[in-house]
Amino acid sequence: MTKWISGAVGMVVIAVIANLGVSAQQNQMTFFITSAGPGNGANLGGLAGADKHCQTLAAAAGAGNRTWRAYLSAAAAAGQPAVNARDRIGKGPWMNVKGVVVAKSVADLHSDANNLGGETSLTEKGAPVPGNQHDILTGSQADGTLQTGDAPCGNWTSADTGGAMVGHHNKQGGGTAPTSWNAAHSSKGCSQQNLIATGGNGYFYCFAN
Repeated sequence: MTKWISGAVGMVVIAVIANLGVSAQQNQMTFFITSAGPGNGANLGGLAGADKHCQTLAAAAGAGNRTWRAYLSAAAAAGQPAVNARDRIGKGPWMNVKGVVVAKSVADLHSDANNLGGETSLTEKGAPVPGNQHDILTGSQADGTLQTGDAPCGNWTSADTGGAMVGHHNKQGGGTAPTSWNAAHSSKGCSQQNLIATGGNGYFYCFAN
């Protein structure tokens, strides 16, 4: 009986230590791809809605103890200036849920030296994004500034009109710049169906600033 109790206690201790290890990794996470979008294509409820989605997913993963921002650009509107994704996310460094540093700074993030890719650009749950859903919404050019042309999907408030620049999280595929993580090509449209048709699913990047 004593041996059984000791063994059981030992297993509980090991499980607790393992859980603490996972929690520690999640608490240091400062970058992820959303494991799911809000569900209405690129209508994210504007930048504020996208930021809230990032915060909610981070909190559910045990990393809600910091301020999260969506990596999205928006055009000037209603008296407000244009917003560049690169200016929203802090200074870095940023690491994924496994503690792997994906970029050391804003400059590093927007250079060929970043450590983004299919094996490192993970969801907040630590899962890889399927290759057939690699289009990640950004509305940005390669340097992290606002895309040219129309506002990206009505500044993320419309699933009906326009389009948005997307990046390939795995740096593979087709498009104008297939190896770009943030500016590979424009989406076919802004609805959930159109995003899926061009290789996405309404996902976007979240960074803690």
